[in-house]
Amino acid sequence: MKRLRLLLGTEVPVACILAFALFPWLWMMLSSFRPDEDLTRSPVRIIPGALTLVHHIELLQRTSFLDNLRDSFVVATGAVMLGLLLALPAAYAFSRFRFPGRRALRVQFLVVNMFPVVLLVLPLFIVMRTLGLLDTYLALIMGHATFTLPFAIWLMTSYIDGIPGDLDEAAMIDGATRMQVLRMVILPLVVPGLVAVGIYLFIASWNEYLFALMLAGRNVRTVTVALQMFIGENEIHWGLLTAGGTVVALPATVLFLLVQRRLVGGLTGGAVKG
Repeated sequence: MKRLRLLLGTEVPVACILAFALFPWLWMMLSSFRPDEDLTRSPVRIIPGALTLVHHIELLQRTSFLDNLRDSFVVATGAVMLGLLLALPAAYAFSRFRFPGRRALRVQFLVVNMFPVVLLVLPLFIVMRTLGLLDTYLALIMGHATFTLPFAIWLMTSYIDGIPGDLDEAAMIDGATRMQVLRMVILPLVVPGLVAVGIYLFIASWNEYLFALMLAGRNVRTVTVALQMFIGENEIHWGLLTAGGTVVALPATVLFLLVQRRLVGGLTGGAVKG
């Protein structure tokens, strides 16, 4: 009876949720290996009659998708570096200092995330055009910071709040400055938080489409915009589209799998140290 209750109450619902979440990705990956005749036949055949790499070869050899992958990697890496560089000192200030308007600024970070991102596109487009930064890596990196940085600061502030302030005072008694405390005391303890924020920044920037479409396009074209090019007015290149989608999903998936063990281990270690 206990086994049946566990099966119906936990295992079956979890299996259904996983199937619902993974099925679109698995179908896309499987479709990228189908020949063209299988992609357009009706009714749809669940098990393909044959598998081929022709779509992946064409994607990488006959299109500029490799350059688009480079552009996305540069933008996402830059967004992570800029986000962490700004979020850590800002979060430390919010956590350790009590200054006028502190609570209002923290609430404002949440309020910014409540508005649709599309409202930021026109002001950012005007600013980037005035500065002459349109269609550059810097424009996209700065643009992505506008909607990722508030959440990153909020998350890092909560993480630093869990570190006892006595550590800061002990280091300052020994002669350390605030910047030295941040670099030598706080930074080693917030590595798990930095990893979590870095993953969020990378995935958010890697998958972003609207800013990449409006602030860049010719010299800098990310993979999300490149995938849209396979959808024509009268024809959709399903093979290239599914192959491109599969390739785009791999970096974020591999990144999460690589840092998952370190993230969990770091959180446990930080809890024990605290």
